[in-house]
Amino acid sequence: MPTTLIVLDHPYTLAASENVPHNRSCTAAIAERAIESAHSEGHDVDVIDLHADGFNPVMTREDLVSWRTVQEMDPLVADYQRRLLQADRIVLVLPVWWELMPAITKGFIDRVYAKNVLHTQPGKGRFHSLLKKDVEVVAVTVMSTPKGLYRCLFHRPVVAALRWGICWRSGLKRSRWIPITGVGRTTAERRARMLADFAL
Repeated sequence: MPTTLIVLDHPYTLAASENVPHNRSCTAAIAERAIESAHSEGHDVDVIDLHADGFNPVMTREDLVSWRTVQEMDPLVADYQRRLLQADRIVLVLPVWWELMPAITKGFIDRVYAKNVLHTQPGKGRFHSLLKKDVEVVAVTVMSTPKGLYRCLFHRPVVAALRWGICWRSGLKRSRWIPITGVGRTTAERRARMLADFAL
């Protein structure tokens, strides 16, 4: 059975997926729908909730040493790496703040997508991913900025970083972007429709 790994980045955690005033997150609600969507496809679902796990996004000197010596330093990072290697589809669900990915998503990439663990770099050529050959990477971004404005004015920096900076450079051929836009002006009715229509 294929496995979908969902990586959620939101300070309120997945617990904020319900529409409870002062403790609700559209990002968490979308992650919950992604879980349901993957289950409906017959996938096993694994969830990494970065804030609930207390993940530290800061790359340290020790982290860089572990990269170069291929030694395990942080058990949580090692656990994430193991789960990524087992995934057939990786879904990153994150808010877009100031048109960029939050620091914890960037730190997840920096610390977890480690050389000689999840990718190699033969010689001076392109990286070579060690993830499953046909793994699909899906970026689900939740933002107030309209899609057209994010694409044309800001040039989709989050998408460019994930699709080209990571997937293309690593030889990962299957990637998609699912933008959830206008959330800052949404109504309860629009939110309900948006969640009902969402699917991976």
